[in-house]
Amino acid sequence: MSGQLFGNVLLFGRVLRGLGLDAGPDRMTDLVRALGLVPIGSKGDVRHAARALLVRRKDEIPLFEEAFEAFWRKPPDGETTMDLRSMGERRRFRRPAFAPDASPGPSPRDGGAKPREDEPPRLQVTLTYSAQELLRHKDFGELTAEELDEVRRAIRGLAWKLSRARTRRLRSGEGRALDLRRTLRRSLRHGGEVLEWARRGPRSRARPLVVLADISGSMERYTRLLLLFLHALSEGLEGGTETFLFGTRLTRITREISGKAPEEALANVAGAVPDWSGGTRIGEALHEFNFRWGRRVLSRGAAVLLISDGWDRGDPALLAAEMARLQRSAHRVIWLNPLLGSSEYEPLTRGIRAALPYVDDFLPVHNLASLESLARRLETLPEQRPLRRQQPRAPSASDPRVR
Repeated sequence: MSGQLFGNVLLFGRVLRGLGLDAGPDRMTDLVRALGLVPIGSKGDVRHAARALLVRRKDEIPLFEEAFEAFWRKPPDGETTMDLRSMGERRRFRRPAFAPDASPGPSPRDGGAKPREDEPPRLQVTLTYSAQELLRHKDFGELTAEELDEVRRAIRGLAWKLSRARTRRLRSGEGRALDLRRTLRRSLRHGGEVLEWARRGPRSRARPLVVLADISGSMERYTRLLLLFLHALSEGLEGGTETFLFGTRLTRITREISGKAPEEALANVAGAVPDWSGGTRIGEALHEFNFRWGRRVLSRGAAVLLISDGWDRGDPALLAAEMARLQRSAHRVIWLNPLLGSSEYEPLTRGIRAALPYVDDFLPVHNLASLESLARRLETLPEQRPLRRQQPRAPSASDPRVR
């Protein structure tokens, strides 16, 4: 891809972000990679590739289509312009996406000449500003009251979808296995002659998700928004979600957090959990989960989200043993850490160091952008379990098998 085209793709991403679409740097990077696989000369192929990667909701499609046509049209003077009149109503486009200085005075960029009224506004790359983009990358612990309300609405609007799991059962359709019964029934319609072999292919089902969330004192400033995130997960995933909270003990809140309005669900959760903002004993909580709930909720290839900052008062050896047991039972173990969003963070605590060898994905969960990235990760989980190179745990003197 040429440097000029690459720059135009990034510029197009800024336009979409100014219009309220989710076109962050990671998504635009994916689009650049995708354009290397489609014929650039085909405008339709480029449009479909961009829409598949950058549009998340149905109501964003018309806005994307209009912006795509306006941006990628051939301008008469060789510059990229945005003609608001060709896009329909002016109010649909947020002002910060364009030059913030909309005064009719002379501009130094055009030699002091006053712009004509019929001239479409030029897109100012270096002066663009998007409040929504800043909010997407602002840490949950630093939000003001007004920003908190906006983030709540954004979390409720996120679309969640988990990759499907292949089952051992087969269904009618295309596949390698022959369906002899259906073949015989078809042949009877043609006098017993087999004209076509019926086949069966693998059947898939929605993969379940299990969430284990830390509600100790060190997680207090993230807890409320993470509970809204858990409510959105329970309402949005087809395969169902089992949700547990832990501090000094483990509490199952699947029934309290699902099937209700968000505020009602959070009130029910508050009444069901006795150990808010206390200490953290991750190893003991995982031990209870593995032996009481693991076989019940992990039997269908569930993925596990473990949300914690890793500050643990328990025994690191117990945490390591229970994390290893959890990883053997789960399809994938994803640890979400709100501290990981800081560039200065290093996983140096005893709990994190004991657990990390048994974590498949170690991801941040500190702002809206991290939640959007998580949504894409869950939607594209590979069907096969990850390759895990674990060292066998050395038996301790307290192990009853050691004599």
